[in-house]
Amino acid sequence: MDKISIIVPCYNEQEAIPIFYDAIMKTAAEMPEARLEVLFVNDGSKDASLSEMKRLAEQDDHVKYVSFSRNFGKEAAMYAGLSYADGDYVAIMDVDLQDPPKFLGEMYRTLETGEYDCVAARRTDRAGERRIRSFFSAMFYKVINKISKIEFVEGARDYRLMTRKMRDAVLKMGEYNRFSKGLFSWVGFRTKWLSYHNVERAAGETKWSFGKLLRYSLDGILGFSTLPLSLSSYGGIFFCGAAFLTILFLVVRYLIWHDPVQGWTTLMCAMLLISGVQLLCVGILGQYLARIYLEVKNRPVYLLKETDEEETENEG
Repeated sequence: MDKISIIVPCYNEQEAIPIFYDAIMKTAAEMPEARLEVLFVNDGSKDASLSEMKRLAEQDDHVKYVSFSRNFGKEAAMYAGLSYADGDYVAIMDVDLQDPPKFLGEMYRTLETGEYDCVAARRTDRAGERRIRSFFSAMFYKVINKISKIEFVEGARDYRLMTRKMRDAVLKMGEYNRFSKGLFSWVGFRTKWLSYHNVERAAGETKWSFGKLLRYSLDGILGFSTLPLSLSSYGGIFFCGAAFLTILFLVVRYLIWHDPVQGWTTLMCAMLLISGVQLLCVGILGQYLARIYLEVKNRPVYLLKETDEEETENEG
């Protein structure tokens, strides 16, 4: 019987954890051909999430947990889950049940055929979300697909079931600045997409504010495209050319019409524009340098505080 390890990142989800557990147990009962194991990853929660995980682990041997020393973010939680999952197949799911557990059976049967290495879920709509949030999300996928060599599927979720071979391939990329949607595409395994309509959270509130999503999208763009650096170079060439032509025009005008240079306002506007472009280019370069700085320090992606296993490593 195949074993499916389900990685569930959690941050302040004490209300959603028991609801998720009940839902996944119903799914397990409908999948007698496989054995489901739930691996909760406590991402430094400040509420009683860890207590809920311990309670479930005590009453059910199919429940395991790992707990961080502090909040390291969802990307670190997924990476830790992939490191500790030992199933024949590995799934990633959100605890809020926006990733419907009912798809697990179909995902598993698809992978059993051997035709695919991963089955992933994507939302076809964002019903229930604010329009401005949906608009910027759609724009992000349009932009990143134009500037990156990797295909990003619009509406893609982290929800997926993958083979152990694909899981091992993802773990080989131990980079500190992680953008899993890109990493899953970069490894290049065959993926089948399941589409579904958006599902509201079962409990609790989302931890993803607009600002966090904006920073996360920036990580994706900088992690999988160097086009911003190229645009900075092209911008420098353009303004150097424009400056040369402007100087040439002013010199010719003075020699022919003896017209002294005027226009203090125009000059100041031009200076402010060029200064702004320079700062923008320096800022883009700084973003890339900041990520290089974090990588070369070689700090662990996460630090463990405790787990249900007695003997574990304390970092990853």
